[in-house]
Amino acid sequence: MRGLAFLLRPGWIALILVVVAFTYLCFMVLAPWQLGKNTRTSRENQQIEYSLNTPPVPLKTLLPQQDSSAPTAQWRRVTATGHYLADVQVLARLRVVEGDQAFEVLAPFVVDGGPTVLVDRGFVRPLPGSHVPPIPRPPDQTVTITARLRDSEPTVPGKEPFARDGVQQVYSINVGQVSALTGVPLAGSYLQLVEDQPGGLGVLGIPHLDAGPFLSYGIQWISFGILAPIGLGYFAYSEIRARRREKQTAPAPDQPMTVEEKLSDRYGRRR
Repeated sequence: MRGLAFLLRPGWIALILVVVAFTYLCFMVLAPWQLGKNTRTSRENQQIEYSLNTPPVPLKTLLPQQDSSAPTAQWRRVTATGHYLADVQVLARLRVVEGDQAFEVLAPFVVDGGPTVLVDRGFVRPLPGSHVPPIPRPPDQTVTITARLRDSEPTVPGKEPFARDGVQQVYSINVGQVSALTGVPLAGSYLQLVEDQPGGLGVLGIPHLDAGPFLSYGIQWISFGILAPIGLGYFAYSEIRARRREKQTAPAPDQPMTVEEKLSDRYGRRR
């Protein structure tokens, strides 16, 4: 153990603490973060692929009641018959559609014999200065729409709804927030219109089926977490070997002088 005493020096203690902290972050924070994103992306890709290959179903089979939500059926195509609440309109601002800024136009839709659900009618481009452009009203009569089921988005911390150009605006499509803002009870999921629908505006596409780099990033962080303590061990072993070599090559200490040699050195030898 005496050969490891150098590990108690401040420099080595600091290095050990850094390696321990880095390893903890790799295994407990960074790798789970990337692997979690990979899991969510894979699940969403599966839902999109299933939606593309499955015919639409009536909305009431997935959202039978007013307080229903369907997080496991995201992107599923559904049909619903009912009417828009045309006088109630909210804009989701700072959205990016096809690489450009856009507003997404939200309106409640009352399903005949079913819940009231929030509908994303599509997008419009803002006027200069991010002002709201003229937006066509949705039809007042009873219509049948086809849309994709979407999960409610989380709210953006520190970004409260506000009114501008006479329209309420939000920073995310959070169904609970829109319901509180408009006073209209809404189901837990919302709808995103597909092309050529009553009340539709600019069509919002679906994400590309791309798993992304998250799995490889997660594996990389796990690898870094394994390599960091191995590297520390290698440097410690190298230090031990270097110290052993120094001991082996160090010159032997001089033998102590005898009394006769000391006297000869002081007074000189007799001739």
